[in-house]
Amino acid sequence: MEYRRQVFSVDLLERYAAKGHGVITCMASGNDVIVLGTSTGWLIRHDFGVGDSYDVDLSSGRGDQSIHSIFVDPGGSHCIATVVGNGASDTYYMHAKWSKPRVLSALRGRVVNTVAWNRQQITEASTREVILGTENGQLYELFVDEKDKREKYVKFLFELSELPEAFKGLQMETATLNIGTRYYVMAVTPTRLYSFTGIGSLETIFASYVERAVHFMELPGEIPNSELHFFIKQRRAVHFAWLSGAGIYHGGLNFGAQNRSPNGDENFVENKALLDYSKLSDGGEVVKPSSIALSEFHFLLLIGNRVKVVNRISEQIVEELQFDQTSESASKGIIGLSIDASAGLFYAYDENSIFQVSVTDEGRDMWKVYLDLKEYAAALVNCSDSFQRDQVYLEQAEAAFSARDFFRAASFFAKINYALSFEEITLKFISIGEQDALRTFLLRKLDNLVKDDKCQIMMISTWATELYLDKINRLLLEDDSPENRNSEYQSIIMEFRAFLSDSKDVLDEATTMKLLESYGRVDELVYFASLKEQHEIVVHHYIQQGEAKRALNVLQKPSVSVDLQYKFAPDLIMLDAYETVESWMTRKDLNPRKLIPAMMSYSSEPHAKNETHEVIKYLEFCVHRLQNEDPGVHNLLLSLYAKKEDDSALLRFLQCKFGKGRSSGPDFFYDPKYALRLCLKEKRMRACVHIYSMMFMHEEAVALALQVDPELAMAEADKVEDDEDLRKKLWLMVAKHVVEQEKGTKRENIRKAIAFLKETDGLLKIEDILPFFPDFALIDDFKEAICSSLEDYNQQIEKLKEEMNDATHGADNIRNDISALAQRYTVVDRDEECGVCRRVILAAGADYQRARGYTTIGPMAPFYVFPCGHAFHAQCLVAHVTKCTDQNQAEYILDLQKQLTLMSVEPKESVNGGDDSIGSVAPVDKIRSQLDDAIASECPFCGDLMISEISRPFVLPEESYLVSSWEIMSKNVGSEKGISFVV
Repeated sequence: MEYRRQVFSVDLLERYAAKGHGVITCMASGNDVIVLGTSTGWLIRHDFGVGDSYDVDLSSGRGDQSIHSIFVDPGGSHCIATVVGNGASDTYYMHAKWSKPRVLSALRGRVVNTVAWNRQQITEASTREVILGTENGQLYELFVDEKDKREKYVKFLFELSELPEAFKGLQMETATLNIGTRYYVMAVTPTRLYSFTGIGSLETIFASYVERAVHFMELPGEIPNSELHFFIKQRRAVHFAWLSGAGIYHGGLNFGAQNRSPNGDENFVENKALLDYSKLSDGGEVVKPSSIALSEFHFLLLIGNRVKVVNRISEQIVEELQFDQTSESASKGIIGLSIDASAGLFYAYDENSIFQVSVTDEGRDMWKVYLDLKEYAAALVNCSDSFQRDQVYLEQAEAAFSARDFFRAASFFAKINYALSFEEITLKFISIGEQDALRTFLLRKLDNLVKDDKCQIMMISTWATELYLDKINRLLLEDDSPENRNSEYQSIIMEFRAFLSDSKDVLDEATTMKLLESYGRVDELVYFASLKEQHEIVVHHYIQQGEAKRALNVLQKPSVSVDLQYKFAPDLIMLDAYETVESWMTRKDLNPRKLIPAMMSYSSEPHAKNETHEVIKYLEFCVHRLQNEDPGVHNLLLSLYAKKEDDSALLRFLQCKFGKGRSSGPDFFYDPKYALRLCLKEKRMRACVHIYSMMFMHEEAVALALQVDPELAMAEADKVEDDEDLRKKLWLMVAKHVVEQEKGTKRENIRKAIAFLKETDGLLKIEDILPFFPDFALIDDFKEAICSSLEDYNQQIEKLKEEMNDATHGADNIRNDISALAQRYTVVDRDEECGVCRRVILAAGADYQRARGYTTIGPMAPFYVFPCGHAFHAQCLVAHVTKCTDQNQAEYILDLQKQLTLMSVEPKESVNGGDDSIGSVAPVDKIRSQLDDAIASECPFCGDLMISEISRPFVLPEESYLVSSWEIMSKNVGSEKGISFVV
């Protein structure tokens, strides 16, 4: 297999890593930490993460001991090393923070070959449970806590008894369950792979294997160094590899599996395989690897001085790695490989140097590997771009096409974007006549297209529509059993409708409808029109099929324009009047006026006598429930009532006041003239009487009512209340009719006429109806009525006399009161005070010597006295009233006072000049009378002025000028002589 570039690369990390402490014998790594063991017993630690390095002598300076094995945990904090020499062995534990190691005395004399760390639970401060495998086939459990500076315990767990061999590799995994922690342990010897599992402590689990057999896999064969490795991904082991004598035994790990082996252990190994070493020799001598490292997809096998990289899936050698060794080291070769799972690095080492093996994009070509193996799902998972995925889909499609599985091939072809053109794929299916597979390809292609490819989506959808229609026609033409044809036919119809529903937004409406119409698929045409909200087509179809209810259901949808209701109303009401009207009554957005043509069309058809008139029902609903005010609606309802044999509904309608409760609204909305013509035409006389009355044509109403029922005429005549003459005239019309229509004996007719007079409540007298009787009627027949009438007149005359006497007496009383009023007076006490200024009324003073417009009498100032006893100086009363009254009244009072002042000065000038002063007396008295009325019509303390003062401030801001003006005016007239008078 050819690769674009090397996935694995080798770099020299340290040329002289032993630092002069002998040669390197072993190495371990974890989390960018490398720990070396040397032949002289030195432990050398390189921490590349922090750039630190130090060495520790574990041989106590003797130099005859070497480090046999060394182990580092994945975090790089804990280290275990075994030192051998002179037939003895010691195992040490050392923490990264310690300067000196700690010997594990319980393991003295035992050579530790392998260690299994508890990767899930180990921390920097604690090792938690660690399993150690020894050369003599024993397993021990170790627990060390860094803060204790010594091990907590070392426990014996297990020993191989059936075939004692050295443990060469150990791995451990744990899973936390509700009932405890489950341990999974794998251990290898040169010929066997053992597996242990159980819940509880390690000691308990291994103790259980005393009574039961251990599960193992045996692969005999010679191997220089048996090894076991787990590949860790996201802190969990996913697969393993065992370097055995027979080959590389590997497989997947599923620690959640519940598959049990016959001996009761859970078998957590899946997809097991054995890679034979002969595949690595290229036909030559088989050379077994001396060490192995495991990556996600590859084995790194150390063979001699080279590392062969073998793909774990294809089992093919993909690369060979060479090392830049010194001449000295090259002769002895590479000692081994080490894995740093935390950093994702691999290391190789010889006696002096350390080499780093880096991995770059290891899985980049795995899609091709899986594809060659026909493992398409795994190939897709490992594809990194759409081109690679196209290659996988293309191979899947070609394989299915070759196997004549055309529908499956169509699904895979639809996923291809670049590897094969759309035209090439479609021609493949057309060339072999697979229309159904072609349709499947188009549908799947639509699923994979992005929404931006609108043009392509529309074209493919249209093509798929035509293929569906072709399939439906072929099914109809096939000569097959009706049962099978019906089943497949219904299935494809349902599938086609589902396709139309999904593609309604991308299909061209006009083109699709033409296709459906050309193939004669009316039902599907209606279905698609419904999806596209072409409701007119749908409703028209249902009406043609006579399915009024389905058409109405379509029209009831909120998205349907109300105009369609009006358009199809004539057809629907003729098809099913009941359902149509019920549908109309559920909606409040309809304009009944626009439904009038449909309702008139329905009303013009003959109906059974007892059949419910649906139009009348709807119009009654509009008028009474919806309170419709359209004159056309009211006129139509009235016309339908008029055509009914029973006129009770018509009369009730005419008597309803539809505008009641509305301000300035009419009592009715129909045209009364039209109603009158219609009722006259249909000979609905009672209705005509009502309409005449409503139009205030009372004479016509009474005249027509007399032709129908005299009682109705009397009721109409009695309706007039505000016009006594008209009312009498109407009753005379009724009386004349009553007199003329009676056909009994003369005496009986006269009695009936007299009885009729009583019904008029005195409006008509006997003399009013006498002209209606024949001239030769005897007076004796009217004697009683005439006498009664004369008595009424006498009573009226007497009443009028009494009223005249009362009026004469009242006039005499008024004249007496007027004469007494001229002599009226009141007595003012000498100590009486002014109600405003609180000064004595009768006292003289400089401020009250004169007042404007008044003649002074002696030294007293003018004043007013009211019947209630309150007295006021004239000047004080004027000031008080102008202050307390409104502005207009105040200005009026001051203006009158000003006029009196001017007129009181002018006469003096006239006396000196001539006799003109005599003519000015009358105007002065008139103005003084007006002033008296303005200020003295009632007592300011007892009348309305005082009541209004309750809600007024003492001096309003806008009235302050009145006080000032009054003060100025009082000063101007203060020096004039006044005249006192008594009121």
